[in-house]
Amino acid sequence: MKRALLCLAAIATLALPVASFAETPKITNGMVVDDDGMTLYAFDKDTVPGKSACAGACATMWPAAIADSYDKANGDWGFIATSDGKHQWTYKGRPLYRFAQDKQPGQMNGDGFKGIWHTVKP
Repeated sequence: MKRALLCLAAIATLALPVASFAETPKITNGMVVDDDGMTLYAFDKDTVPGKSACAGACATMWPAAIADSYDKANGDWGFIATSDGKHQWTYKGRPLYRFAQDKQPGQMNGDGFKGIWHTVKP
């Protein structure tokens, strides 16, 4: 009986609509961007797997790229938990961030910032 219920649950899960990964993040002009076209960045100080090293003032200037509740990890794309219980996107295990000084899609004002922030390129 337990096996039958698990099979039914698995089939029901497959029938649920799942957001396509291509919605967020995505690759545009050779860079990883969010669903609004804003450039995403990696932080060289993120060295502990599954944890962001950017907090406080850093997180104000470099807000985490937060996944929507319907987003799903896929291949190189995943999540880490944030301190407030949300999910931050990762690429190949590296947390992804936006830069507060980028005001329009396609801007890369944070690339090379202090030599420790970089645009993410697949």
